Amino acid sequence: MKKLLVVSFVAIFGLLAILQSTNGSSVATSEAEARVPLDNYIQGHATGNGDFMRKAFHTDAKIMAFRDGKLMNMTAEEFASRFNGKPAADEAQRKRRIENVEITGNAGVGKIVLEYPTVTYTDYMSLLKVGDEWKIVNKVFYAEPKAKP
Repeated sequence: MKKLLVVSFVAIFGLLAILQSTNGSSVATSEAEARVPLDNYIQGHATGNGDFMRKAFHTDAKIMAFRDGKLMNMTAEEFASRFNGKPAADEAQRKRRIENVEITGNAGVGKIVLEYPTVTYTDYMSLLKVGDEWKIVNKVFYAEPKAKP
């Protein structure tokens, strides 16, 4: 009887370990998949190619922020069309990174920081899994001007 009890406990803990590792890899897979539109967004900035933005954003996405004290609101297409297909002249001095991604089920958020010579942009992206792929459905950002040397 004691041997059966020990075998049962080992089997239960083994099953729990398998379930936990499977759930953990599912979360990691979801996060990796959710990073795809964020990576496309970064590529769009680096290359100046609006097609990367079109891949990153859902067609109904909105971009909002304050510019010169006024609320700015544009569609994903309006945003993508601002890219001329060429990298910025100071591209070598620009750095971009995904600070974090948080996913719960089919929804999430991502934070991207864009360090440019004269300004640092902090972008907050709302992410949603639409069908089989993740998309940015909304973007808000803040621009922090850098002090001139």
